[in-house]
Amino acid sequence: MELKINGILIFSESDFNYLSGAIPSEFGNMVSIQKISITSNNFTGPLPETLAKLTTLKDFRISDNHFSGNIPDFIQNWTNLEKIVMLASGLEGPIPSGISLLTNLSDLRISDIKATGAAFPPLRNMTKMKTLVLRNCNITGEIPSYLSDMAKLKTLDLSFNKLTGQIPNSFESLSMLKFMYLTGNTLSGSVPASWMLRNVGNIDLSYNNFTFETSDSSSCQWTNVNLFRSSSLGNNVAGFIPCSRSKCSSCSHSFHINCGGKEIIANRGTKYEDDSDSAGASNYFLSRENWAFSTTGNFMDDHNDLDNFKALAANTSRLLMKDSQLYTTARLSPISLSYYGFCLINGNYTVNLHFSEIIFTNDNTFGSLGRRVFDIYIQGKLVLRDFNIVDEAGGAGKAVIKNFTAVVTDTTLEIRFHWAGRGTVGIPSRGIYGPLISAISVDS
Repeated sequence: MELKINGILIFSESDFNYLSGAIPSEFGNMVSIQKISITSNNFTGPLPETLAKLTTLKDFRISDNHFSGNIPDFIQNWTNLEKIVMLASGLEGPIPSGISLLTNLSDLRISDIKATGAAFPPLRNMTKMKTLVLRNCNITGEIPSYLSDMAKLKTLDLSFNKLTGQIPNSFESLSMLKFMYLTGNTLSGSVPASWMLRNVGNIDLSYNNFTFETSDSSSCQWTNVNLFRSSSLGNNVAGFIPCSRSKCSSCSHSFHINCGGKEIIANRGTKYEDDSDSAGASNYFLSRENWAFSTTGNFMDDHNDLDNFKALAANTSRLLMKDSQLYTTARLSPISLSYYGFCLINGNYTVNLHFSEIIFTNDNTFGSLGRRVFDIYIQGKLVLRDFNIVDEAGGAGKAVIKNFTAVVTDTTLEIRFHWAGRGTVGIPSRGIYGPLISAISVDS
């Protein structure tokens, strides 16, 4: 889609079109353009140097592509820029220091860039910032305390980096903050429970190395704060029920989950347990059996408030596969979803992951154009990268079961689904991207 005013090109949008090849250098001749959005295509090669001339640019989105080379230094010329979205663009880091000149930015999202030990980018003067996402950018060092000067900040996502040190005390002043994700770092020190529990937003501190101000260090959920595996104590759960510090009274050799749905009997009389908890943006749930889940993230740009958080999905068309009741529901997550089996007998296990794409359709309508892509980890090891349910199953509404083996050595088994910025985010509607899982069966 293009918009011209008095014959001058102002907007250029070519999202979700599977366009390929390099960006033409002639793009740099659009010297009055304000928006370029080419998300979810197959563009390759570096960004041409001629783009440095686009000084009127206000909105630049290139997520889910296959560009190469570094994020260019010339972005510092785009001083009118208000929004950058580079999620899994293919570009490499580090984020150039010249980004500090883009003081009009209110929305900065960069994820999944290759970089070795990159320092936190200089963002001190970006006081207009409302959304700051620097996810999986290999950022090292401490979180800058000056981020608390971003008084309008609503979303802060620094998850899956290599950040160390403590959460700055100055963060208490971020009164507008609705979502803060510090998941998957090596942060330490005390968890500032006093102001976090007063904050009305969602905070995820899972997978870190904190200590606690409160004596209740066994808890994994403080109201709106997810603390699953957030401390060295919480990471040492062999022989214990996680987040309770109660010892396992007995150990099991299996667990079965109907993800996103009620308890059912399927697969020759096997009971698949209820998993219909509505969850939230930073949520830990402990089942009555020997499993739990932790979910991180909110669906951005879907214009829904927290009460409408979409963690559960239901099929939109008739399903004809064997044991179809396993696939009528599913659990979704915008960033990361971990299922955790505990009190298991040590030994070898077979892990069956059941998938069916029940949101996208298998026809020629707009609903068939979505593309869901995510990664799968078992026991911390990447077992599938860029997994696409529709491609693997041969269409939407069809089942595919992925089979893996895993070794349990400390009575626990972890299965994690992770969105690494790939796939469409706005087709057929916003807020339905990221991992989707229908059922899980684990047996020794």
